[in-house]
Parts: sequence; C-alpha cells; structure tokens
Amino acid sequence: MAGEPELRAAVDALLRAAGRDPAADPDLGETGRRVAQLWRAEFLAGYQMDPAAILGDPVTGEADPDVVVVRGLRFHAMCPHHLLPYRGVAHVAYMPNGKLAGFGRLAELVDCFSKRLTLQERATSQIAEALWQHLGARGAGCVMEAEQLCLALPAEKHDQSAVITSAFAGEMRERPDLKARLLENGAAR
Repeated sequence: MAGEPELRAAVDALLRAAGRDPAADPDLGETGRRVAQLWRAEFLAGYQMDPAAILGDPVTGEADPDVVVVRGLRFHAMCPHHLLPYRGVAHVAYMPNGKLAGFGRLAELVDCFSKRLTLQERATSQIAEALWQHLGARGAGCVMEAEQLCLALPAEKHDQSAVITSAFAGEMRERPDLKARLLENGAAR
C-alpha cells in the first residue's frame, strides 16, 4: 500500500490540477496530510485485514442455534468509480456448523471488506462468502443498505435514495425464509 508521503503528494498534485495551490492557501496547507491519514485509516485499511484471521479461533459449542443474525453494523466505504464515499448499515447472518464467531468479529469482517476502494455489491458478496468459507458456516448472508454519494450528489435529484444489496452462500441460498427475514431487516432501517 502506498505510504503517507506518496498519498500526501498525490492530494497536493490534485489540488494544484484543480487550480488551488496548497502552499498559497492556508486552508489547504495541511489538506494533503489530513487526507492521506484519513484514507489510510478509513478507506484503505481493509486491504491489510485478513478475513481468515478475523474469523479464526471461533468458539466451539455443543449446541448451535439455527441462525445468528447481527443487524445494524455501521460501515463506510469508497466507491472506486467516482472516489466518493458511501455509508450505511450491514446486516450479517450465518448458520453455524459447530463454530461461532464473536459479534465483534462480525463487525470487523464488515470493516475488512468495506474499508477498501470497493463496490457495495462486491463487499456484500465477500462478507457472505468469507463467513461461509472461513468460518465453515452451513450458510451465510449479508445485506448492505447505503447512501451512495455518487447517486445523491448530482443536483441532489436522488438525495433520499438507498441502495440495498444482498448476497447468500451455502444453505442460506436455499432458505427463502431466512433470506426474506434478512432482507426485511435491511429494508426496514
């Protein structure tokens, strides 16, 4: 991943290309540094996270619930097409197969795939697939509901819009009852 000095230089170059001189404008003097720090911590940090490690060391138990659902996990990400942020909530579910993930780990898994330059659709699928593969769940699903600034900003025509994406893996693909429940929860927020 690019280091902070390279990111800062790139932001300063972007400002100069836009006709603004960071050296001459006191409001822009530290913008390159601030943007570089923010991007590394909030929009690129997911590339350094490993879903297998996040879901490693699960709790094993004698009795598995039918399904585990965690709703309302807040996230933000950066659209790779326009480099504009989007934010919302993720609802994650899995059907345990002898292993349980801590709820904090599920939130960290959402961060792993959303703190990247990524499409909402891709992050949704990656979260469901990671639960299925790395936790060994019988089935998994993810619903993400977000406000996309690339849709909301142009003339604010669609500033009240929400984009809802869903992905299911394993046995959850064949469980319309669980899929409907997770989708309802996502659309209700």
